[in-house]
Amino acid sequence: MNKNAPIGVLDSGVGGLSVLKCLHQLLPHEDFIYVGDTARTPYGTRPEQEIRGFVAEIIDWLAAQGVKEVVIACNTLTMLGVDSLKGDHKFPIVGMSKGEKLLLEASKKKKIGVFATPFTISTEAHKKAILAADPTAEVYPMPCPKYVPLIEGEQFDSPELPAAIAEYAAPLKEAGIDALILSCTHYPFIKKQIEAEFGPEVTVIDPAEATSYLAIDALKEIGALREDGAGKVTVCGTADIDRVRRLAERMLPVEDCQFKEINLADK
Repeated sequence: MNKNAPIGVLDSGVGGLSVLKCLHQLLPHEDFIYVGDTARTPYGTRPEQEIRGFVAEIIDWLAAQGVKEVVIACNTLTMLGVDSLKGDHKFPIVGMSKGEKLLLEASKKKKIGVFATPFTISTEAHKKAILAADPTAEVYPMPCPKYVPLIEGEQFDSPELPAAIAEYAAPLKEAGIDALILSCTHYPFIKKQIEAEFGPEVTVIDPAEATSYLAIDALKEIGALREDGAGKVTVCGTADIDRVRRLAERMLPVEDCQFKEINLADK
């Protein structure tokens, strides 16, 4: 495996930029190619087989760019099963961490909230992972269907955003949670607003860091970790690259990034 090959990062839209931010901070020597399928986002309302087809198309495109690893920076896609998305590719594919260890370390009362998309909540994957690690924990899942359209639509200053945050937070505040995980990669875009709604007694966790360490471990296993040089970041979108750049400014040093609109059919 070529140590100097880039790392691929993919998502259905811009949410995975929050994971790319963490990866870039922890792996400054690495080159990254990010693909957000902004032409077909959101994926959540589409049939599973169609979603799998889209992901396979992105992974094939990244493979053609010569990547040494792919990070699936999306909880919904991770729930489909990382191994089932790998196909015939030889490079490692890493999905999102469920963050159960971080949550249990942060929660003194063992009352834990989960913010995620309706699909991710429906799998109960996070609840099962937390209870497997500590059966005494109480888990309060909350589907948050309004967040992604507001974030993708850049509605950060709209009255709808704080109203949605208050709506989804209310039952978890009433339950007395003291730790909350943002189990959708879009949600770190509004982490500060969510933290303000819950107050200092609730620790809000972004699983991007734990995911990044999974990616690092996978590279170490195949001896492909790059340890020198200055890495480059290329951010690709399948549509609306100007909007992708604006949203990337909230996560990345965009002056160090290259932005491209791509056609996944062009290898």
